[in-house]
Amino acid sequence: MNRRTFLTAAGTGAAALSLGALTAPAAGAAAQPVRGSDSPLLLRWFRDTYRSIEAMTTDFGLAVDKIDVSGPGTPVQSRQTSPTNIGCGLWSTVAAAGLGVIDDATMRRRLEHTVRAVEKLERHHGFWLNWYDAHDGSVLTRWPGTGDPVRPFLSSVDNAWLITGLRIAADAAPALRPRIARILATADWSYYYTPYDPADPVTGPGQLRGGFWTDTGEPTGHHYGALNTEPRMASYLGIADGSLPADHYWHLLRTMLPEHEQEQHPQGGYVAMDGVRVWQGHYTHRGRKIVPSWGGSMFEALMVPLFVPEAQWSPSSWGLTHQRYVRSQIEHGMQEAGYGYWGFSPANIPEGGYQEYGVDAIGMQVDGYASNTDRTYTKDGEPLPPASAFTNGVVTPHASFLALPYAPDEAIANLRALDRDFGAYHAGYGFRDSVNVGTGRVSDYLLALDQGMIAAALAQAIRPGLLQRPFRTGGFRSKVRPLLAKERFSI
Repeated sequence: MNRRTFLTAAGTGAAALSLGALTAPAAGAAAQPVRGSDSPLLLRWFRDTYRSIEAMTTDFGLAVDKIDVSGPGTPVQSRQTSPTNIGCGLWSTVAAAGLGVIDDATMRRRLEHTVRAVEKLERHHGFWLNWYDAHDGSVLTRWPGTGDPVRPFLSSVDNAWLITGLRIAADAAPALRPRIARILATADWSYYYTPYDPADPVTGPGQLRGGFWTDTGEPTGHHYGALNTEPRMASYLGIADGSLPADHYWHLLRTMLPEHEQEQHPQGGYVAMDGVRVWQGHYTHRGRKIVPSWGGSMFEALMVPLFVPEAQWSPSSWGLTHQRYVRSQIEHGMQEAGYGYWGFSPANIPEGGYQEYGVDAIGMQVDGYASNTDRTYTKDGEPLPPASAFTNGVVTPHASFLALPYAPDEAIANLRALDRDFGAYHAGYGFRDSVNVGTGRVSDYLLALDQGMIAAALAQAIRPGLLQRPFRTGGFRSKVRPLLAKERFSI
């Protein structure tokens, strides 16, 4: 996402939303409802989380990358923001109106303020650069605090999350639809796409580039090849609007091919899907067949279904692997590593900085995302390291919120424990970004990305479908849903 690059196998207002019409459960057969008695707690958590989004939003109208809440007074905002952070601010504001935390007039005013700022941002090929000054909208050329040069970059995955936020804003505020339509008119996903070449699938994989550097026009050396990672949101958006061919979906990898080095040797077989020969591979973790992500982190697998109802449209494939993915995360934290807590996903390092965290065994990358700062990895074919090897485990609350549709009782219990045992909850702004459960060190920061996921997950738990309407209609219904209905993971 906006802090790191995935290397994938191919590259070696409630009224405005008319929610009464949305009667289908958003998470499909795999969903487990949140207990009614937990709703007041979830709403309190949402109110404080949204207060952090308000604290992150600058006078210019953009959500900053993060805030420092270590001091007694007003949180300190960062200078920088990214397209993802801006998208998080947009959908959190729509969720706040849908849950009654703000009124519709306030929602419309705040959305218009952000859209006005977005209209002023420098763009290339219809897309936004990866880093701006959130306080005036200028392109960042030096990193705040260090002065390190920032090379201008167009990220496919980060642009997907801003476009997601803009689509949600347009749905919630009809008066903004013409302006947002003009903004999105030139955002053509084929710019990132390398068409499939059966004679040379390495250089022509039918996948999306990670991005382009605008100073030279040079693309990244990799494509986003793994299916079960968050860049698939860009794939869905492009398929839905017709700028990407539908068969792009089948050229994404469930696992790497069996002959390629990866975290474990996959099982499965080849099938023909819409004329494409697809390797339907899977991993096995603790006796469960699963489609792995790239690094084994929670938001790779479960950020997209906050918006696209994958589990409902594909209950025996996407719904099943999502559920098993959560179970693997829980059992890694509670049994394999013995932390007593769980939930591993890229987050702020409690002592400072940023790192990818995950469950190595359910990611394709060899030595992928470890669950601790010591980077203790599993090895295919070797005994699991003893629990004593997993010191300094880092748990991030947003991972538990992403698990709400699949393990609500365990997710809420885990979050309560992080607050009770470490003081991870800030009474004014929601959960701090991460906890080192070995040392007890809690992060001083809240990140827009992670708070945005928490806000969306809480909205989905409290009012299913609240943010999903733009992704249940139009091209999503006519083009994406049939693909997911055909999906047959080998799990």
